[in-house]
Amino acid sequence: MPFASANGASLYYEATGAGFPLVFVHEFGGDYRSWEPQVRYFSRRYLCVTYNARGYPPSDVPKEPSAYSQAIATDDLVSVLRHLRIPSAHIVGLSMGGFATLYLGLRHAMLARSLVVAGCGYGSMPAQRAKWQDDSEALARLFETEGAEVAAKQYAAGPYRRPFRAKDPRGWDEFVRMMSEHSAVGCALTQRGVQKARPSVMDWEADLRKMTIPTLIIVGDSDDPCIEPNVFLKRTIPSSQLCVFPNSGHQVNLEEPDLFNRIVDGFLATVEARASHS
Repeated sequence: MPFASANGASLYYEATGAGFPLVFVHEFGGDYRSWEPQVRYFSRRYLCVTYNARGYPPSDVPKEPSAYSQAIATDDLVSVLRHLRIPSAHIVGLSMGGFATLYLGLRHAMLARSLVVAGCGYGSMPAQRAKWQDDSEALARLFETEGAEVAAKQYAAGPYRRPFRAKDPRGWDEFVRMMSEHSAVGCALTQRGVQKARPSVMDWEADLRKMTIPTLIIVGDSDDPCIEPNVFLKRTIPSSQLCVFPNSGHQVNLEEPDLFNRIVDGFLATVEARASHS
């Protein structure tokens, strides 16, 4: 099994296809398998890289709370790129992975040809902040006390996952099954160290206004906590564009894989065309 060394942890990854690198960064409830519809589509023309964050077997599950943070999650993404000797890539992230993608754009701009930031921004609005942190702590405790199988079922039944369940019950069942296989310890530590403690995207406003990386922002119109933060990102990042998926919740890449792939494909083609003329 292929692993990349990252800040004291080994991260499992898969690389499929050939071409310019296209790296996918998964959400809290997912893992590298969550990007299968994208890998099957894009690996025809790109080198597609997926990996599991620390805390998600077969990647290592450090037991120390200090081993988990937003900065470390982004550094892990950088470590995967360096392990594969990728000097620049298109980076696509969903939710938790969207935060890491955005933060990479701020801290390591030379590594990103473009950014696709989907479903990013939970807990960013001031009115949501306290509830987001309380909910994150409650979910961490649920993993610790009830285990991954119970926590996965409760998590996947949340209001912003319901459009996925309604449109694709088979896909939703698969998501629950995969999430139930996660490490309860890893999920609890990730929820506290990365999710609960991460900054608001609004904390990055000054730096976001200076960012020049082509950025595609995607959000589902039923993913209420992310809509305002995504509009903020669109208004703040000069090189950004915003796409809102109709009748869609949080997992836009799985809810509407064909639409997601077409929108991202068109965006990447535009980025590549501009790069070839620069």
